[in-house]
Amino acid sequence: MSAPNRIGIAATAPKGDALTVYDRANVKLYMRLLDAETSGATLAEIAQVLFDIDAEAEPDRARDVVETHLARARWMTEIGYRLLLAERED
Repeated sequence: MSAPNRIGIAATAPKGDALTVYDRANVKLYMRLLDAETSGATLAEIAQVLFDIDAEAEPDRARDVVETHLARARWMTEIGYRLLLAERED
């Protein structure tokens, strides 16, 4: 499985109630994260495949990037997608 084509992955995903440029640029990554979680991938597997981080060598960094991006991916499924759709309707 190859890593998705993306621009500048942040150390932590955005927080807050506003849809960001970062969110728009990483929708595909968020979907892949949710798929990986649903399929039972481990944090180490997700960190390696989607973020190119060795979780054994950098456990804190791997945990932070995966957990914050997963949280944002979940937010996108609950709230963010509505904001994204509203933008496209304008």
